[in-house]
Amino acid sequence: MLQCPKCRGTMRTFDRNGVHIEQCDMCRGIFLDYGELETLARIESQWRQSPPPPVAQPGWGAHHAPHRHHHGPSLFGMLFST
Repeated sequence: MLQCPKCRGTMRTFDRNGVHIEQCDMCRGIFLDYGELETLARIESQWRQSPPPPVAQPGWGAHHAPHRHHHGPSLFGMLFST
């Protein structure tokens, strides 16, 4: 078992898109191995450059919400929100 270098808590390993991320159960610190931050940044950049998914158009006279032209939360936001 890995031990957190900050608080000595137990570390858990998560796989996110092929990147192994260690997170402490106690202090919630996130630790990356060499090169993993660059890999996550590249994945984020590719994800942001991809076109948004098509939105189904409502039928004639149907009420609909305004269109949003972004992907929503970032990959980093989703990654570090746990």
